[in-house]
Amino acid sequence: MEVEPQIQALGDKSEGLMVEPLKKAATLGWQGVDIPKEFGGLGLDAISSLIVAEQAAMGGPFGFANLVHTTFVALPILYFGNAEQKKRYLPDLAKRKKIGAFALTEPDVGRDALGLKTTAALSKDGQYYILDGTKQFISNSGYADIFITFAKIGGEKLTAFIVDKDSGGVSLGKEEDKMGVRGTSTRSLLLESVKVPLKNLLFHLGKGHLVVFNTLNIERYKLAGACVGAAKQAIEGAIQYAKSRRQFGQPISHFGLIKEKIGEMTIRTYIAESMIYRTSGILKGKLREATSISEEDGNPFASRIQEYAIECSINKVYASEMLDYVVDEALQTGLDAGPN
Repeated sequence: MEVEPQIQALGDKSEGLMVEPLKKAATLGWQGVDIPKEFGGLGLDAISSLIVAEQAAMGGPFGFANLVHTTFVALPILYFGNAEQKKRYLPDLAKRKKIGAFALTEPDVGRDALGLKTTAALSKDGQYYILDGTKQFISNSGYADIFITFAKIGGEKLTAFIVDKDSGGVSLGKEEDKMGVRGTSTRSLLLESVKVPLKNLLFHLGKGHLVVFNTLNIERYKLAGACVGAAKQAIEGAIQYAKSRRQFGQPISHFGLIKEKIGEMTIRTYIAESMIYRTSGILKGKLREATSISEEDGNPFASRIQEYAIECSINKVYASEMLDYVVDEALQTGLDAGPN
């Protein structure tokens, strides 16, 4: 009820509008689903987190902004951060006192983490890393307070950093004019001699690839969950429209062709739903194992998530193509997709 009436305004990028539903969702605990109770979150499991991602997707651009914050920002700190970093950032992320963004993509490089050109060099006094580079197409950037970003030390050691927006040298490019998910902020992140304290190096020096790849693995199956949520919404709208639209003296829902379309849409959505919840069930157990081994070392998380990288990728590919099919079929029943 909070988001749906504002979807058109969100799509028009009304200044600051996205921040309000994100903060209100925090009062329901949505932003802290994965974050342990000791840091102000709900401390729920992978399946519960996936349910939230699926439901949030029905809020259009809100769902994507929420996914970026909860998956791309909170989880890297939860899985790979040290005790001090968790204590410093997770409570604010759980309560939406701070909004996060994930800054990986670069011009001419894309998401090729190993080919990144952003550099990090230790300052002369040894107190900071100096970051220089440009990140492109960064979701949530317009209203983000912190960025999980990546740079190479010495030209080869890919390393993850937590960068606060108020750090000197951090600036943003103009808003991108996108074809879809228009309600979210997407800008370039410009890093010009940004001084990042040593304590903001995330995980281990030269181990940024483990943070990148395994964050993306989790993102893939969660994005698949968002696709399922959006598909269910499209099917529901298509059915309602088919029941109300009359031709030749009867609702078009009585016609064989419309029944076939809705049936196939439902079958493909069911397949995707079965895949992703099976994957989340496996990861639920694996992540619990990793937590029991160590809460200070990200390697147990990395090894267990990496084991199911293929399944996460299959989820994303199938579910995103499924959603494309479902939305197309819903439009062919006459449903107005509305703003995104």
